[in-house]
Amino acid sequence: MSLWVDIEKQVGNFTLKVKFHDQDHILGLLGASGCGKTMTLKCIAGIIKPDRGKIILNDRVLFDSEQRINLKPQARRVGYLFQNYALFPNMTIYENLKMAYHGPKEAAQSRIEALLDSFYIRALADHYPHQCSGGQQQRAALARMLISDPEIILLDEPFSALDEYLKWQCEQELMRLFKVFKRDVLLVSHNRSEIYRLCNSIVVMNQGDVESMNTKDELFKDPKTLSACLLTGCKNISRVEAGVAVDWQLPFTMKQPCAYIGVRAHTIRIREAEHSIPCRIEAVIDDVFSRIYLVHPIHVHHENEYTTLRLEFNKGKYSHQVGDVIPILIDEQELIYLKQ
Repeated sequence: MSLWVDIEKQVGNFTLKVKFHDQDHILGLLGASGCGKTMTLKCIAGIIKPDRGKIILNDRVLFDSEQRINLKPQARRVGYLFQNYALFPNMTIYENLKMAYHGPKEAAQSRIEALLDSFYIRALADHYPHQCSGGQQQRAALARMLISDPEIILLDEPFSALDEYLKWQCEQELMRLFKVFKRDVLLVSHNRSEIYRLCNSIVVMNQGDVESMNTKDELFKDPKTLSACLLTGCKNISRVEAGVAVDWQLPFTMKQPCAYIGVRAHTIRIREAEHSIPCRIEAVIDDVFSRIYLVHPIHVHHENEYTTLRLEFNKGKYSHQVGDVIPILIDEQELIYLKQ
């Protein structure tokens, strides 16, 4: 895939200003709700017209405000899978695919049947969407999208309406289809685990702007900014002043300039050592397979969104109670240095 996006769009008080260029097979857009992810997809698909900029897909100009180029959606060869799949409710699955087919008439039936087989929905050809499960509807929508032979597939939080088991099944099915059909994919999500499993590279968006673009391993190891770190699931953040994590009253060696530091919950140890921090347990939370302690450093006499630390470990490893004071040890090698 060669996708170049450099666009701006003003909608009320919200400004979308997106710029990225990628040649990866599966690219993810990660960001909180309302950050502009879906609007970016709609601009690429031709549903929303940017105010200025350009969009180029595989050397084809889809949009260029200076050249006054704005291809219609059907001319872009972009497949867009909506969150609700947008199947026509009054048409069967077969009719939905036939509606999207624009090739030679004599090849229509064989092409439709081939896709029904590839997505394991031939038995559902005469069913209406409401007669199909969420996973079956998703496969039907993907088949309908691929019948037009798009150069890129845009997926807008495709698993958001599914339960955990069905979500996992659909994820595995999508990964199989990506390999079989060899289409380039742009996936929108606010779920860090989902986007990590499916994507090779990730664009982080924050309030309408692109904050960073990295491989998934680089992003989770060194997210660089506070908002990106929070999106990767880090729960422990402290402000930094003069080499001290002020919200934990923890001095540390500043290996690079930073406004915040972060540390992941699973890396914090309960251990008596020279630099341990005595903390009082404020809450004990049992998750399905893990136990979580929320603790507050006893020598920190203020409270804000950063002063409570989260520790997470396998169930059964510890059995402390609320009110207990425990020594926690934060390894400086595990610190994440963050800009504003």
